[in-house]
Amino acid sequence: MRKFSDMISFPNYYQSFDWKTSTLKAKGLVDVEMSGCWRKEHFKNENPLVLELACGGGEYTVGLSAMYPDKNFIGVDIKGNRIYRGAKQCLENDYSNGAFLRCRIEILSNFFEAGEVDEIWITFPDPFLRKGKAKKRLTSPRFLDEYRKVLKPGGLVHLKTDEPNLYAYTLEVIEEDEKCTLLYQDDDIYSKELPLPELGIKTYYEQLHEDQGATIKYVRYTIH
Repeated sequence: MRKFSDMISFPNYYQSFDWKTSTLKAKGLVDVEMSGCWRKEHFKNENPLVLELACGGGEYTVGLSAMYPDKNFIGVDIKGNRIYRGAKQCLENDYSNGAFLRCRIEILSNFFEAGEVDEIWITFPDPFLRKGKAKKRLTSPRFLDEYRKVLKPGGLVHLKTDEPNLYAYTLEVIEEDEKCTLLYQDDDIYSKELPLPELGIKTYYEQLHEDQGATIKYVRYTIH
């Protein structure tokens, strides 16, 4: 309850109470409609817009905000108590290019206009390994269709995971989708020089799994 009370006073936090509309609650629980307005109304610039989906504690959103002040970042998750940490860190460090959105990823297009998003990061998502749960994976065709509604044509998607089944599944989905183009894949990114500096940012779960001996995998592709 304390975190909820704090978060409704955060200027970098938005949440959806009615998932059938594009209306969000902003600071002070004021109704706002942000679709198509994130750059103008929140960030006050025209810099590229990047989403971190299933952001958890927002480690990547915070890290990317610090690394790239010339880009705007929004961490998205359905769990408000997870988002709290990242939102607070951005405020404490004066990362005005970092914000957070509590909503269901399945309806992302309720809150972003077509072509409004430049990139998507998916960092250590739940792999949903149980039989029959594949459609819940954030790299499944179902979710790619949702991303197409908000990404600019040829927008980038990044996946970082330690789960070999999710890694292989994602590569299969990309291969089978004629509107996806694989740009890079690596099944052990820390065994060599990193292809992107931002891959050095580690989420809570990445650090936990790496400490247990897991190898970290990465896929970068475009969606048309």
